[in-house]
Amino acid sequence: MIIHLGLKIKSLRMERNLTQKQLADMAGVAANTIYSYESGNRYPSYGVLISFARIFHVSTDYLLGLKQLKSIDVSDLNEQEVHIVLQVIDLLKTRK
Repeated sequence: MIIHLGLKIKSLRMERNLTQKQLADMAGVAANTIYSYESGNRYPSYGVLISFARIFHVSTDYLLGLKQLKSIDVSDLNEQEVHIVLQVIDLLKTRK
């Protein structure tokens, strides 16, 4: 199932309780540009797409619909912090 890039951006933004203005400030674009992306009227440049991937901690492949699974960037965490993140994920999965 292919999900529209704009809908993915909007979904990720809403999951993090960000306004379009907040996301725009983080990505270095205007708020109306975020609206254009989310509505499918415009597509982000490579640089903005990479910014979104970093902001949302997902891969560009995920944003583009090439990968179905979300990934979490833990490259800035130490081993103990990664272990804690994995434990939290396991705990959340078992709650369902």
